[in-house]
Amino acid sequence: MKKLYDLFINSKGISTDTRSLEKGQFFFALSGENFNADAFVNEALSKGASHVVCTDPNFNNNPQVTVVENALTTLQELAGYHRQNFSFPIIALTGSNGKTTTKELILNVLSQKLKVKATIGNFNNHIGVPLTLLSFPTDLDAGIVEMGANHQKEIAELCKIAKPDIGMITNYGKAHMEGFEGIEGIKKGKSEMYDFLRENSGKAIVATWDQEQEMRSQGIDRYFTTSKANLNKIDPFINLDYEDINVSTHLTGAYNYHNILFAITIGEYFGLSSEQIKDGIEGYIPSNNRSQIINKTDLKIILDAYNANPSSMSVALENLAKQDVDHKIAILGDMFELGEYSQEEHQKIADLSETLSIDRTILIGQQFYKTIGNQERFENFEDYSKRYRNHKLKGLILIKGSRGMKLERCLELFD
Repeated sequence: MKKLYDLFINSKGISTDTRSLEKGQFFFALSGENFNADAFVNEALSKGASHVVCTDPNFNNNPQVTVVENALTTLQELAGYHRQNFSFPIIALTGSNGKTTTKELILNVLSQKLKVKATIGNFNNHIGVPLTLLSFPTDLDAGIVEMGANHQKEIAELCKIAKPDIGMITNYGKAHMEGFEGIEGIKKGKSEMYDFLRENSGKAIVATWDQEQEMRSQGIDRYFTTSKANLNKIDPFINLDYEDINVSTHLTGAYNYHNILFAITIGEYFGLSSEQIKDGIEGYIPSNNRSQIINKTDLKIILDAYNANPSSMSVALENLAKQDVDHKIAILGDMFELGEYSQEEHQKIADLSETLSIDRTILIGQQFYKTIGNQERFENFEDYSKRYRNHKLKGLILIKGSRGMKLERCLELFD
């Protein structure tokens, strides 16, 4: 592994896609169930890859190629080898909702004082975590690693690679219920983070509002979320007092207040001043369809179309209902990966929307189409768009659905 690591250190980073490969990068041919990446080895070399890792024995005599049994396993082992050279702490976070927002908030806060890098986007799986680690230079003050999972034992495996010093779970929610086989499976799977920290003398940041976290994190060196912050209002953005300072954020929803508290707590842990923490929180502006506020004539839109599950959908609806505006509208798309729980959970969301102070609810997708209630229903986005092209709306709209629904397309329909 040392020989391979020396080649990596002298490269210009890792690439797994020849379409975006740059000259001097180290190329890993990662094949999938229906994809043979070894077929692109010659293309990678012709584009100037400094070295290639693949599984095709035909390249055994090529000095620019290392042939291995499993390219993904080798990538993970290389990331683990690189991790051994870090003198800085790794902060890891997982959870059903809010991982990426919390990660970006922590990055914004710590960057006010420290040299820090984090997972780009949501590169948070068995490929993304090693790629994240390999993107970290060895002279950082801290590294932030987001970890996602859709089944048990996945967080445990990611922790073995990243070896976090500090960890947190944003929440236990109804995400990936099919793979986790229900809410208890979710709690057990996410808590694999705590298991690693407990076994390796790590530290846990624990939510004071979550009794499940308090119970499952026992036996770890724990830091509870800050008690120095107080929520003022959400109109539609979160405004809070921290110590003797007012903090105005670009985030909406009570659920994001909890994400902010995690970021403040990490800032305190690393010794940042209250002003530095304030600047970091206020400087974060959501993007990529995550709780974005978009203003149009007579219309304000909460675009939260990156992902959805029953937990995040419920709190988003409750947040919409609490807004002090006329004409509150919810446009909701199907929630994916719910398996046998899908019909029940979609019906619960439909029922919830009728109990809240929301003037109009539009449901889009095959699962929502099967629900019962007084909402408008469309089996797919195309049917909705035909009905409501150049839709003239006023007030406040929540747009939320799973990534595969691509509900950001709604923006094109509003006049």
